[in-house]
Amino acid sequence: MKNKYNLCVFASLVLWAVVTYFLLLNPPPNIDKKKHKQTQRQQLRELQAEMRDLIESNNQFINRLRLEQLQAYVNRTKQLGSLGLPLDQQQQHQQQQQHQQDVNRSHNNATDTKMFKQLSTRRRLSNGQPVIAVLVLSCNRVTVRRCIDQLLKYRSSAEQFPIVVSQDCGHQQTSDVIERYGDRIFHIKQPDQSDIDVPPREKKFKGYFKIARHYGWALNEIFFRFNFDTAIVVEDDLDVAPDFYEYFLGTHPILEADPSLWCVSAWNDNGKPELIDERGPHRLYRTDFFPGLGWMLTRRLWEELAPKWPKAYWDDWIRQPEQRKDRACIRPELPRTKTFGKIGVSNGMFYEKHLRFIKLNEQFVPFTKMNLSYLLRDIYDVDFVDQVYRAPIVSLADLKSNDPRKELPANEVRVPYYSRQQYRTQAKMLGLMDDFKSGVPRTGYRGIVSFHYRGYRVHLAPGSSWTGYDIS
Repeated sequence: MKNKYNLCVFASLVLWAVVTYFLLLNPPPNIDKKKHKQTQRQQLRELQAEMRDLIESNNQFINRLRLEQLQAYVNRTKQLGSLGLPLDQQQQHQQQQQHQQDVNRSHNNATDTKMFKQLSTRRRLSNGQPVIAVLVLSCNRVTVRRCIDQLLKYRSSAEQFPIVVSQDCGHQQTSDVIERYGDRIFHIKQPDQSDIDVPPREKKFKGYFKIARHYGWALNEIFFRFNFDTAIVVEDDLDVAPDFYEYFLGTHPILEADPSLWCVSAWNDNGKPELIDERGPHRLYRTDFFPGLGWMLTRRLWEELAPKWPKAYWDDWIRQPEQRKDRACIRPELPRTKTFGKIGVSNGMFYEKHLRFIKLNEQFVPFTKMNLSYLLRDIYDVDFVDQVYRAPIVSLADLKSNDPRKELPANEVRVPYYSRQQYRTQAKMLGLMDDFKSGVPRTGYRGIVSFHYRGYRVHLAPGSSWTGYDIS
């Protein structure tokens, strides 16, 4: 009913604007045309001002409706989620406990109303800067405090970067840790703790099904209930760099402006000290490989992904061509996140062999004061590709040689590859991640993997006639 009402209000506004515009453009024949044009301009300005006021008023009205719905919803899910019961039993229990709810409602409503007023009614600050939610996905690790402490330490504005910790698993000790932060963060709980029906062959991967369910629920909350336009997704086992917020704030306008981009990531899969230029923390790149591990997305993207969100393995799913649709992400030279979580759903062996060596940026880079337009596809695809294929070709042997007489011809060089197997062989010898997801190598852009090696900028690149990724 409320949706129909909102639609009627919007339709009335549009009809009023069309009729007014038509009358302004078609004056009676006996009116002085010159004088009418001046009057017309003034009326158009007034019309625009009135439209802005009406739209703002309508937005406030819609936000109030959302607030009422959210308040009722969270009052219910907060209580049910804390019970740890299957949903049907939760509903029965709710009816049995209705009297107690009525007793506590006054206090709970006051708390929830304050929370959702802060979360759901502001999309931009008074200075025009965007409000960006920071969504922390948590489960049963009390070490979430390490992640939250850093997010609070480096946050310049609580109003601009509200931190929402979404907790799954119903783990009380973790919940207690999160609650200790009080009103500095917002704590929500995934209410559906029912068992997941997993195919017999995938029983040992049940954790991935729970993660996908939690991600889907939490992102729905952020975009469809809390009404944010943009969010940064952070797992509970991530350290963040001092310029974490500055990085995302600086790249936000590029993400908004370029439809060929679908995320900004803080992560570099090849971010080990021997593969990055520590003198270049300002360097940013486009990548066809979805990096994750601290990434920013828009409501527009979530509206596209939510209806088909997978039951498991969401990060592999999102890298498929059907989801990526030839879109890219922005990624840094020096990572702005680093995982400290050795134990989790993923194998700890991967942490020991790779993740623990990632270098976290320690310098503050003022991205919001920099011109990042070079990351727009129309500029990047010309300049970057030209830069790569103008670089002189060197062999892998020359690149790895310790012979001082074999100095390379330039500070920037290209090592060619012509097959997937050749890429994997060369990547492994250089210490790069050598795997592919849906045909895309990690950090790759148009098949090119760029990194720093022994003082040289190196591009491991396919032939210049490259036409696309092989997903077979």
